[in-house]
Amino acid sequence: MPKKIQCCISVDIDAVAGWLGSYGGEDSTSDISRGMFAGTVGVRRMLRLFKKHNIKTTWFIPGHSLETFPEECRMIADQGHEIGLHGYSHENPRSMTLEQQTVVMDKCYRLIQDFQGRPPRGIVAPWWEASKEGAELMLKYGLEYDHSFSHHDSQPYWLRTGDEWDKINFDNHPDTWMNPLRKGQLTGLWHVLRPRRALETVEKIWREHFDFYVREIKEQEADYDPVIYGDGNGDVGAVFAVTTHPDVSGHPHGVLMVERMIEYINSQKDIQVEWVTMEQICDTFKKSNPTPPKGAWLPAKPGAILDNKSLQLEVQS
Repeated sequence: MPKKIQCCISVDIDAVAGWLGSYGGEDSTSDISRGMFAGTVGVRRMLRLFKKHNIKTTWFIPGHSLETFPEECRMIADQGHEIGLHGYSHENPRSMTLEQQTVVMDKCYRLIQDFQGRPPRGIVAPWWEASKEGAELMLKYGLEYDHSFSHHDSQPYWLRTGDEWDKINFDNHPDTWMNPLRKGQLTGLWHVLRPRRALETVEKIWREHFDFYVREIKEQEADYDPVIYGDGNGDVGAVFAVTTHPDVSGHPHGVLMVERMIEYINSQKDIQVEWVTMEQICDTFKKSNPTPPKGAWLPAKPGAILDNKSLQLEVQS
């Protein structure tokens, strides 16, 4: 029997926050209206879909969406779905100072902890644009996983931070920029692949990714570096994770497309399928890899930084 495949649907409630922080609609009443649809109608339709198919999912909720749509967010929590961080107003971390990033992280972390009675375990950066300081900030807040990078598309791995590279500058001699990438510092922060997305052929792409991972599992192929991918992932051969947004997937064509994908995955007969949340993927990986690589920065105890702003990270011995 081949290894199983873990499948996860995550939902980013960009809603009004997306138009404020990323999409250029902060002055448009029409765009704000589209955000209102996402945070109300879109969220409720997707919740009904997941309930119909008995699937638990992970919702990355900007602080703005959490405070603007508390009733819908309460429905998410009450139905047993995971809630993770996604900025406050979908602001790009790369455009912010470290102080600004810290203020946003602190507010949103506290919002989610107070809302659900436990701290969030994971994060996805708005626009999937993590800053250079982002990993250290996540570690200090005790987050266990990130969902913003693309080192692999179907295998969890230990996140590395601080990679450096030289930009091409034709005003300078080529010898100044003809240099290889310099690898940074490994961390004890677990990462799950960045989602796959497309505008017109997303359903076809989702199916082809899923079919490819199943084929690799059956053929027992592995294409990863054990330094960052650890000792594999136990009885899980691959992770298939997709990102949705109620802004799009909450419309009729979006709901039906996601449902077709769920039904397609559930129709598989020759491989075991396990529907999971991001935190369950994290737990599976950490069970097979309980010790981060030597020298890796370790996550702080969840929530510890709220009472100790001078908290320093420990290093794996």
